[in-house]
Amino acid sequence: MSIESKHREISRQLLAEIAVGKYGAAGRLPSETQLVQRFGVSRPTVARALRDLQTEGLIERRAGSGTFVRRQSTSATGTRQLGLLIPGLGEVEIFSIICGELSSLARAHQYTLLWGDSAHPGQASELTRERALELCEQFIERRVAGVFFAPFSLADGKDETNHHIAERFGKAGVPLMLIDRDLVPFPQRSNFDLAASDNIAGGSLLGEHLWKLGCRRIAFVAPPQYPATVQARIAGVREALVRHKLESPPDWIHIGDVENVRFVRSLSSGRRWDAVVCANDLTAAQLVRALGKNGVRVPRDLRVVGFDDEKHAMLPGVPLTTIHQPCQSIAVTAYRALIERIAEPTLPARNLLLNPHLVVRESCGAYLPHKET
Repeated sequence: MSIESKHREISRQLLAEIAVGKYGAAGRLPSETQLVQRFGVSRPTVARALRDLQTEGLIERRAGSGTFVRRQSTSATGTRQLGLLIPGLGEVEIFSIICGELSSLARAHQYTLLWGDSAHPGQASELTRERALELCEQFIERRVAGVFFAPFSLADGKDETNHHIAERFGKAGVPLMLIDRDLVPFPQRSNFDLAASDNIAGGSLLGEHLWKLGCRRIAFVAPPQYPATVQARIAGVREALVRHKLESPPDWIHIGDVENVRFVRSLSSGRRWDAVVCANDLTAAQLVRALGKNGVRVPRDLRVVGFDDEKHAMLPGVPLTTIHQPCQSIAVTAYRALIERIAEPTLPARNLLLNPHLVVRESCGAYLPHKET
């Protein structure tokens, strides 16, 4: 990783932590020495990351005291405020990057991006349904100009919560910009703007890549609970298989716990599959480890690929071939679309899908001298 990417990664990580209230009411960040030890980088790299956050107005350096989160003024006018409702912000890597970019864009255009209520700086990182509904009302009360919203995808009662939030903002005349996923199941579309990675294209890229490597028996694996975006990824893989006239058996889609021994053995027994496409990188990383415990070598015995290009892609002993999501482009597109929506509320709903790209590493077997059967 280059020095450039290191300092940007540190600033994004700190930004995500600021957003979820990790530093409490005092708002004091760790010292430069502590950050050097935490991230394993040089002091100039840490200083550059902090300088970027300071330039964006997110932190302030106090001589002799340390570095502190810069509190937003509660007297700002609503027309220069944008809201942010992102479940999983402190846990999902792509959201940290997207929201970091949104924050930078908002600051550059003299908008205040509200991550939450400054009266509750110590809130837990997980955005619960109850907390989201509270913030919805607070944003309306503060007359925000628009809101970026990633709908709940796994929580109990998610549909009811998502539609309630959408209805409340709609009645209040607050434009809503959806991030990453829609309010309704794939392939349906709601009447809201959406900025996301093209998951169908990503699945198709993986299917095409595996076909070029000689794989003809391709399975798809997803955990018991998964967001609607995974359905689009499945559709993309299926499209690639159909394009090459490959017939998939009825059970080519496997839903289960990849840390369950019986489930893993069902994937690897009998050499039924040449390759497995996983719903995301975490699932793929867990599967690679589980296969190894069962004596199955990746990629020689079974090829495995992931999706998202998150840190999980580099965790297993075999780096994962995956799909990289264009997070920065998603943020820029979402920001511009929301500003356009604020200026012209009668625009038709737009489905703004950004092109992902394939990242080839070892787990797909691309670097094997030949394909073993």
